Amino acid sequence: MTTRRRQSAVAFAWIALATISASRCGGSSTPAAPTSSLAMSSVALNASSIAIGGTAQGTVSLSAVATSTTSVTLTSSNPSVATVQTPVTVQVGASSATFTVTGMAVGTVTITASLNGSTGQTPALTVTPAAALSSISLSAASVVGGDSVTGTATLTTTAPASGAVVTLSSADPLTVPPSVTVPAGSATATFIVSTRLVGGTIAGTVTGSYGGASASASLSVTKPTVATARFGVTGPTETDTCTVTDGGNTLNCTFNGSTSTAPGNIVAYEWSYRVAATLTQTTAGPVLAMPAVGCGWLPAPPLPAGAPLWLPLTVTLKVRDDLGNVSAEAINNGARVFPQGVCGY
Repeated sequence: MTTRRRQSAVAFAWIALATISASRCGGSSTPAAPTSSLAMSSVALNASSIAIGGTAQGTVSLSAVATSTTSVTLTSSNPSVATVQTPVTVQVGASSATFTVTGMAVGTVTITASLNGSTGQTPALTVTPAAALSSISLSAASVVGGDSVTGTATLTTTAPASGAVVTLSSADPLTVPPSVTVPAGSATATFIVSTRLVGGTIAGTVTGSYGGASASASLSVTKPTVATARFGVTGPTETDTCTVTDGGNTLNCTFNGSTSTAPGNIVAYEWSYRVAATLTQTTAGPVLAMPAVGCGWLPAPPLPAGAPLWLPLTVTLKVRDDLGNVSAEAINNGARVFPQGVCGY
């Protein structure tokens, strides 16, 4: 009885094995190609040219999905011009992988990928000179002292992936930042050139350097021919925002007209400041700090329901110089006053 059971079990096992084999052979699914039968399908680069020190990304594609990790050998036709990482690994279940090519010297190369006796080759890759400073240009050739112009640093080619930091310098009466960065993939960057007031025409030079190259541009700073009023408004915590203190008698604010210009020496700064009423004050210097006000300068409280918690403030300035020049009125109507805690607010 035991022998019969063993014979039946063996027979059943053979039948099961035959059934599984037949199912596998006749199934509709297509298995992934074994590593030994894989071949190169293509190899491509994402750029046709790079600068020295720059990189390009390449992609190798196989003829089928890899069933095991597969190494593809990569070679450069001229490693002194461009190098390539090798080998590159295609992971299980994938049919492609990426690699990096780095420019080393001016010239042209191709990259070849090899696998199981099959090869693929990229189109020619041109390596150009590394980025260097080409020019420094200014938005104007001359400027009235106290004004500013825009400078532009231009490279010979686009900046590398890390960007290009162009070193800047200038001489009095010009002021520039110590450097400006050209973003990766761009060839230009802008910066501000500031100037000071001068008594006559003074020429200044802006110089930049990057990549072993230097460039410069000249700017003439001139004496003003007309009086021009300019000013800013600052409060205790931020620009254009003031408060009322001292029981409503003082505006906690500073008006600064130091950027005003005139052909002669400015001898008078004529201020006005208005909320509900207008107050005026003349100063010999460019700054008016903590001007006197009063509760009558504000509208009667309270603030209207649903209105902002502040009141609009309008400030004006005219300047006069010792040659009799008078500026046009400069106006700032974007300032505001918070009256809380005084005059019934």
